[in-house]
Formats: sequence, structure tokens, C-alpha cells
Amino acid sequence: MSKTYDVIIVGSGPNGIAAGITLQKAGLSTLIIEGRDTVGGGMRTADLIEPGYRHDICSAIHPMALLLRFLPLWI
Repeated sequence: MSKTYDVIIVGSGPNGIAAGITLQKAGLSTLIIEGRDTVGGGMRTADLIEPGYRHDICSAIHPMALLLRFLPLWI
């Protein structure tokens, strides 16, 4: 059985999820494809060193949000 979609989004990071929600609210059938086992893109959290010691993968910029003048424009 095949299904057609109006939009296919590659990547389930914050932008992909936001785009998918926006497009579905607009009435478009949307498929989000993620290559990893979990959703989240650079907003993932994982046990990198040992179990229970969690890291936010790719999100080193978030602690800097208040220091960077341009971030409040797009957060």
C-alpha cells in the first residue's frame, strides 16, 4: 500500500517538527523522516559517557543564548 504526501520533511529536529506542525495545521498531509532512532535532531539527550550521565547533543549554544545579541530575534 502506498500513500502520497503533500510534503515530506527530512529531519525531526526542532525546525522539522515545527514545519510539520505548521503544514499539518494548514491542511497538508505531512511525513517527517528521521535517520536516527529518536527524534530531536540537535536537541537530543543521550548517555554518552556512562548510563545516567546525560548530555545534550549539539546544544552547546543554548547556555549562550542570553549573551548573543542575535538569538532573541529567532528564538
